[in-house]
Amino acid sequence: MKLSLFNTLTRKREVFNPLDANLVKMYVCGPTVYDHPHIGNARSAVVYDVLYRILMKLYGSSNVLYVRNITDIDDKIIERASNLNIPISELTSQTIIDCNEDMEYLGCLKPTKEPKATEHISQMIDIIQKLLDMGFAYESNKHVYFNVSRAKNYTALSRRTTEEMRESGRIESDTNKNSPEDFVLWKPANEKDDESAKFMSPFGVGRPGWHIECSAMSHTFLGSTFDIHGGGIDLIFPHHTNEIAQSCSAFPGSEYARYWVHNGFLTVDNEKMSKSIGNFITVKDLRDKQIKGDIVRLCLMTAHYRKPLDYNKKALNDAEKMLNYWYRIIGELPLNTEGSTKLDFTDIDIPKIFFDSLLDDLNTPLAIKLINDFAKEFHKTDDYKAKIVTAKKMMYCAQFLGLIRLDSNNWFKGDLDHNSIAQLIQQRTNAKKLKNWQLADQIRSNLLELGIAIEDKHDGTTIWKKVNKG
Repeated sequence: MKLSLFNTLTRKREVFNPLDANLVKMYVCGPTVYDHPHIGNARSAVVYDVLYRILMKLYGSSNVLYVRNITDIDDKIIERASNLNIPISELTSQTIIDCNEDMEYLGCLKPTKEPKATEHISQMIDIIQKLLDMGFAYESNKHVYFNVSRAKNYTALSRRTTEEMRESGRIESDTNKNSPEDFVLWKPANEKDDESAKFMSPFGVGRPGWHIECSAMSHTFLGSTFDIHGGGIDLIFPHHTNEIAQSCSAFPGSEYARYWVHNGFLTVDNEKMSKSIGNFITVKDLRDKQIKGDIVRLCLMTAHYRKPLDYNKKALNDAEKMLNYWYRIIGELPLNTEGSTKLDFTDIDIPKIFFDSLLDDLNTPLAIKLINDFAKEFHKTDDYKAKIVTAKKMMYCAQFLGLIRLDSNNWFKGDLDHNSIAQLIQQRTNAKKLKNWQLADQIRSNLLELGIAIEDKHDGTTIWKKVNKG
């Protein structure tokens, strides 16, 4: 089975055929580093991390070039740095550190390249000059604008009419433009701007527009045509639409990206996330509450990536219960989870039925169901060797999805409830019935490591109590 992806450009599912199987190229719009990423950003990061893992499995870890940019110059950044009364560089440097910690918390692998916009200003200026020379852009009152009327198939990705684009509220009004649909490529600096936000160019001192940043960075690392471009559904218009227009205009013959992949919206308790109604949640908020990263990651994968996902307490609790279920199985057996975050995706032994579910347009809900099916198989057999085989299937599949990053002891450390303890004791009782003394002793040791001492009574019952560890 080959990888199939829903291509937003064609509005249909297509078999993925890379331009070069020896170097598969993917670009994903990354963070604008003015504040902590929210859980909507987290969903996008997890979706494309899963796709990255699939591509590495298919084509080899060294044959996938995954670029996720960092927007470190933007009006929001300038405004926030000014409000905090700190230099822009201080804000962006700290926010990048915070973003990296959030990505590690979520179990996301580092992309191959993470270019910063401020390090590619010269490439942006070069493309803008090309567009001016070719008649696709014009200067007006110290601004440079892209002339949308000159672009071929401008509405191909968004499929919006001119009227719909104007009514969307996502077109900036500006008296300097020839037409409302035109968008800025370069804007002049303001007198109050931090000096680090001012860049020299043939068009005057200023800074680039948002859209040109991604065109320049993708071209620098991936060329004029590459395989996959990903991002949130909210980026289809105007950001991705404008990327296509300026890149295909600047580089004749360019297709820009051949497959466009977009993840759906995320809501919180069935409401659009908003600071004004108090349901705006950042990844840092979750970390501060000491919610395990695996729980959040699993929760974000429970809906198909193209469908809306509602984030709520029940969904989070369900994800935690599911992970507890998997970790209890791992805790019963001598399975080594060490190094799970550094798996070689070309060699990992995962069942075909599981990988096929992911090849089917990243069907993570089905993949998660299959992991649960392996967990159920584990409990249906009393054959110890069969249990080992099934548990390994379950563990490898979960690890392929970026889960099961701890051993069972560390997962349950400090938060075993009465029900969890009872289940572990029952597992030990079952092991003793099967005369699997090694497993029974292992469960006793695991419980003791967690601060739970057990005692077998003459009548066959087992009692437990909390003790100080160490």
